[in-house]
Amino acid sequence: MIRKQHPLKGPNRFKLGVFSMNADGGLAMTTVPERWRARWEDNLNSAGIADRAGLEFLLPIARWRGFGGLTHVREWSFETFTWAAGLAVATQNIGLFMTVHVPLVHPLQAAKALATVDHISNGRAGLNIVCGWNPDEFAMFGQTVGDRTYDQAEEWINIIVRAYQSREPFDFGGEFYDLKGVVSRPPSLQAPRPVTMNAAFGAPGRNYAARHCDYLFSTFSEIADGRAHVVDITNRAAEVGREVGVYTVCHVVCRETQQEAEDYYRHYALECADEGAVDEHMRKKKEFANSHDAKAFTEYRQRFAGGAGTFPLIGTPEKIVDDLTKIMDQGYSGAALTFVNYTYELPFFCDRVLPLMRQAGLRVN
Repeated sequence: MIRKQHPLKGPNRFKLGVFSMNADGGLAMTTVPERWRARWEDNLNSAGIADRAGLEFLLPIARWRGFGGLTHVREWSFETFTWAAGLAVATQNIGLFMTVHVPLVHPLQAAKALATVDHISNGRAGLNIVCGWNPDEFAMFGQTVGDRTYDQAEEWINIIVRAYQSREPFDFGGEFYDLKGVVSRPPSLQAPRPVTMNAAFGAPGRNYAARHCDYLFSTFSEIADGRAHVVDITNRAAEVGREVGVYTVCHVVCRETQQEAEDYYRHYALECADEGAVDEHMRKKKEFANSHDAKAFTEYRQRFAGGAGTFPLIGTPEKIVDDLTKIMDQGYSGAALTFVNYTYELPFFCDRVLPLMRQAGLRVN
């Protein structure tokens, strides 16, 4: 039986997902012994926790090399199409995204793999479209990061959609792809293609999301700054007759008391920060990626150690729900969450935070 709708189209006002658990460290750059190791059994256990709790999606990060430091953070990471396929068999309801660097993966390879996961998962697949920013990773493939990657992505997604829809082989002649006799069967269960997202701070990425994505992820330094991002992408989508849901990413420390949460945040993200990895990550993000506002680099170093510069949710279950409510009030549709150790911390979050979110009207299940 084909699923009626993707989990991200479900009834909860504020959707929740888990981000970056396919990679060593997750988003945290820390040397604490409990840091996330991202072994397969770890991913399997945490995916099951999130699935049983009713969270909407699992979102992996696409990394081909790490950021050095003492831990070589994110050097160990699972490829996202095969990761999603494995978890599709082990889960029942949660959405499964695959993250792809457009210039590094041919659109027909992506189309076939994406459709495969959509069939395995019974319509729960999703695609996170990334054009790429890290020159060292691109060099591993003998490529450079160009300045027209979103132009390439335009052709890339159009080829995938057309391959799913066309009953007959077709030729495609573009600036970046010259293809003959294109066919891709089976098509995805979701039509015209699985749900799509991208993360973008600058105009080219947001314009691309407005035309081709269902959801866009954006960061902010302060919650009050978030509304401007929502208004911006909403207006861009409206200009092309579409609607795009806006999400954000947060790193979480949830404990019984505020003091306990703040103490642990200080411990792992300041006292035990992997300083070399933080320096390398911040340098590359600032130079090559248009993903954060300028204040993030000058005032919030702890946030890069704690969660790659994302917004921190630090405190009691009540404090976390209060912050999430404020984020929703800015117009956000949901958030992807990261933890120092997903298996250890997700159960407490799900047991204590989700009921409070239901009481607050953010979720119905």
